[in-house]
Amino acid sequence: MIRLCENTAVLATPETVYMFRVLPTGQLEHLYYGPRCLDAESESDSEILMDAEALGERKEFAPGNAISWSQENPSLAPEDLREEISSRGKGDIRDTFVELVHPDGGRTSDFLFDHMEVMKSWEPSSVLPSSCADPSDPVHGRADHLRVVLKEASGDSVLELFYHVYEDCDVITRSAKLTNTGDGKITVRRLMSMQLDFETDGFVMSVFTGAWAREMNRHDMKVEGGRVVNSTLAGVSSSRNNPFVMLWPSGTTEQAGLCYGMNLVYSGNHYESAEVNAFGKTRFLSGINPEGFAWALGPGESFESPEAFMTCSAGGFCGMSLHMQHFIREHIVRGEWKHRLRPILLNSWEAAYFDIDERKLLRLAKAGKEAGMELFVMDDGWFGNRSDDTKSLGDWSVNLKKIPGGLKKLSDEIHALGMDFGIWVEPEMVSPDSDLYRAHPDWAMKIPGRAHAEGRNQMMLDLANPEVTDALIGELSRLFASADINYVKWDFNRIMSDVYSPYVEKLHASDGTDVSVRQGETAHWFILGFYRMASELTRRFPHILFEGCAAGGGRFDPGVLCYFPQIWGSDDTDPVQRAVIQEGYSYGYPMSVVSAHVSASPNHQTLRETPLDTRFNVAAFGIFGYELNLCDLGKREFEEIKKQTELYKQWREVLQRGDFYRGRSGRIHEWTCVLPDRSSAVGMILQEKAIPNAPFEQFRAGGLDPKRRYHLYSLQQRRDVRCFGDLVNTVAPVHVRPGSFLHRMIASFVTMPGEQEEMNVTGALLMRAGVKLAPGYAGTGYNENTRYFADGCSRMYFMEGES
Repeated sequence: MIRLCENTAVLATPETVYMFRVLPTGQLEHLYYGPRCLDAESESDSEILMDAEALGERKEFAPGNAISWSQENPSLAPEDLREEISSRGKGDIRDTFVELVHPDGGRTSDFLFDHMEVMKSWEPSSVLPSSCADPSDPVHGRADHLRVVLKEASGDSVLELFYHVYEDCDVITRSAKLTNTGDGKITVRRLMSMQLDFETDGFVMSVFTGAWAREMNRHDMKVEGGRVVNSTLAGVSSSRNNPFVMLWPSGTTEQAGLCYGMNLVYSGNHYESAEVNAFGKTRFLSGINPEGFAWALGPGESFESPEAFMTCSAGGFCGMSLHMQHFIREHIVRGEWKHRLRPILLNSWEAAYFDIDERKLLRLAKAGKEAGMELFVMDDGWFGNRSDDTKSLGDWSVNLKKIPGGLKKLSDEIHALGMDFGIWVEPEMVSPDSDLYRAHPDWAMKIPGRAHAEGRNQMMLDLANPEVTDALIGELSRLFASADINYVKWDFNRIMSDVYSPYVEKLHASDGTDVSVRQGETAHWFILGFYRMASELTRRFPHILFEGCAAGGGRFDPGVLCYFPQIWGSDDTDPVQRAVIQEGYSYGYPMSVVSAHVSASPNHQTLRETPLDTRFNVAAFGIFGYELNLCDLGKREFEEIKKQTELYKQWREVLQRGDFYRGRSGRIHEWTCVLPDRSSAVGMILQEKAIPNAPFEQFRAGGLDPKRRYHLYSLQQRRDVRCFGDLVNTVAPVHVRPGSFLHRMIASFVTMPGEQEEMNVTGALLMRAGVKLAPGYAGTGYNENTRYFADGCSRMYFMEGES
């Protein structure tokens, strides 16, 4: 709901209220964003205005030596004002929303209110993705939105602020558009997407950082004085710093307390900051990273910031996460795969790496079909002269030595098995040793006359250049139409370096733009080029399930999710590390967009050994698949995988469409995934490290109907006798040497029984008290009622509600 009362704007969702007002001097004073504190629908205009007056700050004199906005208004000190947008030069020395260089070289800007209106229609940005691709679509379509227009005091520019309210998800989005209305050239040094000014300090800012193979580690930093920044200059949203952040006062927990969540619909260099000023006020900003950024605006030209979205919950981290999950599911993900259940995938990468051929692939696919998998994906190594990562990126023609019949024949053979078929591509990159680079060296991003820094032996194509994106769209369209392709994994394996575009240089060659400004546009033009490609290809091939990837989670953001409905969460498939990674994603993203696979043990990234059921249990909470050589497995492991795929199909709807709830984190990870109608749920606990002589454990669910009774059960446990080492000698009639032929022979006939849980209890008991599990092995005995729970062990629990 959006309501305008004279000089005051109220934006309301079922749980939150957002308010600001226009001061007599023309500035926008932010009044409040948080849990509902007024009845925005039924209060009269006079009551709303009284509320605004109570929420506004009273000013009599400028504090200390702070700058006054004008001599006529000495009490108005921008440094001590809660603002909807801030600018440089008039006394606000905090991080700012907008920073311009005006035609006269001045950097002071003063944007003052002109008018605001509730708009009945909406035009999507021509260059950026947003939370609505088609306003006429009843699923994605928006309600009315608020447009606020401010004019710069000199008259050379207009700033428009856009607010959209998503009542179904308790989410509000913000973006901005700056237009040059003067006769000279303006340089945009920064234009943020969102600003939130709070009257108090003491917040904690949670950011999610990492690196390749260890994405999304949560770090909490108290914002008491100065500035805390989460940002990247990687050129992409990056595994180093995800654009999703949380802001919360000390004392907030998973289930209780205030929590704000913010994210950015953008896939490039981003910037989030929380700053406490001299007067104890906290300012949060989110948008394109201003470092290294510049944008030249000629008369009549505009620049649009990407859309940011925010939510607030009094229900702790969990309440905030549920809002984020619902918003991304309903208003970011789109297309034919928006609500379709995703197939169980088998990927060839960790089974064969680059060493693939048609015979190997078909043998692997046949094993996958027998095991119950539904989609076979041929990963890297199928094109050009691609025998390793030093060559052929950009040469998107099938290697006929490896695939003699070509892509169509292989695709037909996979489909004849009863499986869908997918391929891997990395379209935005080029190998120096490739036919594409030899034909078009000017298409690669590099600084003329300087040595280029490569990553993974590859360079980035200049997507700022429409000639390059046109060629890529044409080549990929030819490729995707050449066979019956159902899935495409779109990879991006390096970050940006030597950021330079000859096209951008030529773009401004004759318009007098300062040389220091020209290349400040390149990184953003690159992202716009990627969006153009993704938009056009998903439009041409709507049936294809596209999966984003960037050396794992290197480009995991809502911008990508506007085009690709799922993203590979991490190249690290070790379930213990993946539990941390997937848990990190869950704060700001639904698990229905996070791809996760079962791989071999020892794991290829950590060399950690983990049970097969744990690898399944963790991966099943994401978009599920396998990435290992099924042809090398023993009969027992293969049969276990067949049972896993059967089990997953039974519970796929819950795991892919359910709401995700976190319980404990750390040594024990505790998760629940619940259908929206709360009729069914799947839970899991995973133990990173065992504690000796600690048999007690319990499971506490989340998200259930407290009044409903649930049948909770687990699968019957059986363990390889070799898991117990030489303890076998405490019961064996003869001595058995661990690892010996006799030990292996015994293991082929004997498995150790373990516990099976089954009970019928209320949702209230499951959530508030937790059910007590069978005692864990504590070194003093083991039988069929004992829980084997060593390092890396886990259990999955199934909950079926009574009608």
